[in-house]
Amino acid sequence: MTQSTELPAQDDAGRTPAAAGTSRTTGAPRTPGRIHRAWFVAVVTFVTIIGAAAFASLPGLLIDPLHQEFEWSRGTIGFAVSVNLALYGLTAPFAAALMDRFGIRRVVAVALTVIAAGSVLTVWMTAAWQLVLYWGILVGLGSGSMALAFAATVTNRWFVARRGLVTGILTAAGASGQLVFLPLLSWLVEHHGWRPAAVTVALAALAVVPFVWLLLRDHPADVGLPAYGATEFVPKPAPVTGAARRAVSVLLSAARTGPFWLLAGTFAICGASTNGLVKTHFVPAAHDHGMPITAAASLLAVIGVFDVVGTVASGWFTDRFEARRLLAVYYALRGISLLFLPMLLAPSVHPPMLFFIVFYGLDWVATVPPTIALCREHYGEDSAIVFGWVLASHQVGAAVIAFAGGLARDVFGSYDMVWYASGALCAAAALMALIIRRPPAPKALGVLA
Repeated sequence: MTQSTELPAQDDAGRTPAAAGTSRTTGAPRTPGRIHRAWFVAVVTFVTIIGAAAFASLPGLLIDPLHQEFEWSRGTIGFAVSVNLALYGLTAPFAAALMDRFGIRRVVAVALTVIAAGSVLTVWMTAAWQLVLYWGILVGLGSGSMALAFAATVTNRWFVARRGLVTGILTAAGASGQLVFLPLLSWLVEHHGWRPAAVTVALAALAVVPFVWLLLRDHPADVGLPAYGATEFVPKPAPVTGAARRAVSVLLSAARTGPFWLLAGTFAICGASTNGLVKTHFVPAAHDHGMPITAAASLLAVIGVFDVVGTVASGWFTDRFEARRLLAVYYALRGISLLFLPMLLAPSVHPPMLFFIVFYGLDWVATVPPTIALCREHYGEDSAIVFGWVLASHQVGAAVIAFAGGLARDVFGSYDMVWYASGALCAAAALMALIIRRPPAPKALGVLA
C-alpha cells in the first residue's frame, strides 16, 4: 500500500486540523464542550441576511407614494417589482455556482454593494424606466446573489447534523429583518417620504459588508475543522470553474426528473402567495380599506415574528417527518387562510385579522426547510444549485403575481380576485407535493472477503 503525500488542510493561521484541536479520524473537537465554529458561521449568516432584509421590506411601501408623486399606474410600479423578484430568483442558481468558484464572502460582499447602489440611485429617478433599472435590475441582481441559495450553501458546507434546524433558522433571518425594518421604513415613508427609506435600505446593506468580510469563512477546512456532525475531516475542494456552465448543466440534468418540476411548481405558487402577493400588495390593499400605512406595515412585521417561529419549527419537523407531507399541509392551510382574507380587511385591526396574521406568519416560509430537504434527498451534491433553480421558480411566481396584482387593482378597483386565485393555487400546490416520490434506495453492494 502506498502512502498519500497530500498535505493536510490548514486554517487561517496555518494550523493543521490536529493543531486546531480536532481529530482527523473522528472529526470531533479535542476540547470537550467546545462550541463548533459552524455555529459562529451560522450566526454571521443570520445577521447578514437580517441586514440585507431591508430591501425586501420596501416594495410594498413604495406603491402608493410613487403612484401619488409620479402618477405612475400600480401596474407600472408592480412591473418594476416583478422584474426585481424575477431577477432575484433567476440569479440564485448562478450565485450558488459562483460561491463554489469565488467563495461565499466575495459573492455576498459584492451583492450587498450592488443592492446599496441600486437602492440609493432611486432617490434621483424621474422616470418609470429608472425604477425598473435601479430597483428592478440592480437590486434584483444583488438580492438574487444572496437569496436562499446563500443559506443552503452555508448549511450544506458547514453542517451534517441539524441541517433542517439550521435551514429553518437561516430562513427565518429574512423574517427577522422584516420585523426590524418594516416599522422603521413605514414610519419614514409616512412622515418623511419614500426617499429616506430608500437611503436607509442602502445603508443597511453597506453596514453588513465589513461584517461578512471579516467574520465569514467559506468552508470548514479553512479553519481546519470537519463540518458539524461529520465523522471525518474533508479537505476544501478546489475552486469550480465554469460557474454559469455548471448551473445550466445541473438544470438540464434535474429537468429530466419529475421531482424537479413538482418542486419548482409548488415553490412558484409559494412565491406567488407570499412575496408576490402579501408582501407586495397587502399594505396597499389594507390602505384601500382605510387602514393607515403604518398599521398595515406593522401587521406585516407581526407576520415576521411568527414566521421566525414557524420556520424554525418547520426545520425541526423536517428532521423528523416526511418532507412532502409537511409541504402538503403547509400549502393547504395557506390556501384556506387566503380565501378568508378579503372578508377581514377593514379600517382598523380586529381579532379575526390578528388571527390571520398569526396563522399566515407561521406558514409564511415554513415551506423552505422541507423543499431544501427534498432537493438534497433527490440531487445530493448538486442540491444547492438545484434549489437555486427551484427558488428561481419561486420568484418567477412572485413576479407574475406582483404585476398581476397591481394590474387587477387598476382594472377591477380591488384585490379580491387575486386573493381568491392565490388560495386556489395553494390547494393545487398541496396536491402536487403529495405526488413527489421518494428517491429509490441505493442498492446494497456485496462485501468481498
